[in-house]
Amino acid sequence: MAAADEAFTRIGVRRVAGRIGADIEGVHLAEPVDAETMGEIRAALLRHKVIFFRGQHLSHADHVAFGRRFGELTRRPGRKHGAHPEGFPQILTVDPDVDDTRHGRRFEERLKPKSLRHDSGWHTDLAAAVNPPAICVLRAEVVTEFGGDTQWTNLVAAHEGLSRPLQELVAGLRAEHTLYAACQLLLSDTEDVEIIRKLTEDPLLSVHPLVRIHPETGEKALFAPPASVTHIVGLLPWESRRILGLLFEHITRPEYTLRQRWTAGDVAVWDNRAVAHLQPSDLDHTEFRRTLYRVTVLGDRPVGPDGFRSEAVHGEPLTAFTGSPAR
Repeated sequence: MAAADEAFTRIGVRRVAGRIGADIEGVHLAEPVDAETMGEIRAALLRHKVIFFRGQHLSHADHVAFGRRFGELTRRPGRKHGAHPEGFPQILTVDPDVDDTRHGRRFEERLKPKSLRHDSGWHTDLAAAVNPPAICVLRAEVVTEFGGDTQWTNLVAAHEGLSRPLQELVAGLRAEHTLYAACQLLLSDTEDVEIIRKLTEDPLLSVHPLVRIHPETGEKALFAPPASVTHIVGLLPWESRRILGLLFEHITRPEYTLRQRWTAGDVAVWDNRAVAHLQPSDLDHTEFRRTLYRVTVLGDRPVGPDGFRSEAVHGEPLTAFTGSPAR
């Protein structure tokens, strides 16, 4: 049995992995949560990077209200946000069948064979934006009989696990982040050409420090999610590939990760400034489908150890969402 964290008095906190993750007990998120309890929830999140509330069965309205307790909600503008439940444009629907409707076929399933690496799916949400979300809240509504697990990795622990010379090397480096960076898009493939056309018509691209300082804890996180990083700025291509390959392998070492087996009603909250995560890839050959819902909390521009603040190359910063559904 996991040991309870005695530092918390209003909630139960039980660690679920050695370096990341905790279950939160004694809280019903559909009911009002007082400020003191919410303070402990936030403290648990900062300490454990990902926290889980089991069997909550929130409504869309409950989900939005709980997300707002962490800060202003954000999303990509207009149709770029993706599908959302009717009446709740703040929420993103996470369901492969939605991509069938939007793209004509299973979009993610088609892109997976084009991955440049086996670990290309690891990502930080909306890392191509100059101010990626600070916190993400994901709830499961429809789950699978087997498989469909989500994984997270602790980027703070990954940075701490580097040797001192490597820490010093990456401290002053910057990387370019954009959409589909981990896929090989070919001009000989008509569907790829359409993706490339959309990317060039409305690009989203930012330069972030390769190490970011957490704005609340002061911890250093290795900000190198394989899905969005194209290259390290200022290095020769072969130099960039070699260093990034080492970092990509490092952040996904098992000792920094946890794996979540979903049940209907579960809610996961993660610190998007300190973790990367991986969606499941073991269901494509089955008829099982999952439906989850996500809201994101507005974040700030990452800052590196040398004071460099992320810069937008293309695209506007994310803003607090106050609009209505895209038509």
